[in-house]
Amino acid sequence: MTTDERLNIETKVIEMLRTVYDPEIPVDIYSLGLIYKIDLDDDGNLKIDMTLTAPNCPAADFLVEDARIKLESIEGVKSVDIRIVFEPEWNKDMMSEEAKLDLGFL
Repeated sequence: MTTDERLNIETKVIEMLRTVYDPEIPVDIYSLGLIYKIDLDDDGNLKIDMTLTAPNCPAADFLVEDARIKLESIEGVKSVDIRIVFEPEWNKDMMSEEAKLDLGFL
């Protein structure tokens, strides 16, 4: 995979993550700051580390499955592994400025 191909796929990954919404919060998971790591290897295997706004989030399975299905549809992505992590603990400072504005934190 060339550097340009990698950058193109990584851009598409971020765009796709911006279409995954927590059903209880009207902001996408990328803007919420829930995505901690995106790692794409030369074979097209994608590994994502993400967190949740709360450890007992009732939408966890939905969010992971929605993200996985969407990410698997990207040309050049061969496999998707999404890992839920809780370190560091998520807080509202991890949100984008746009997300903070949408949720009334600014």
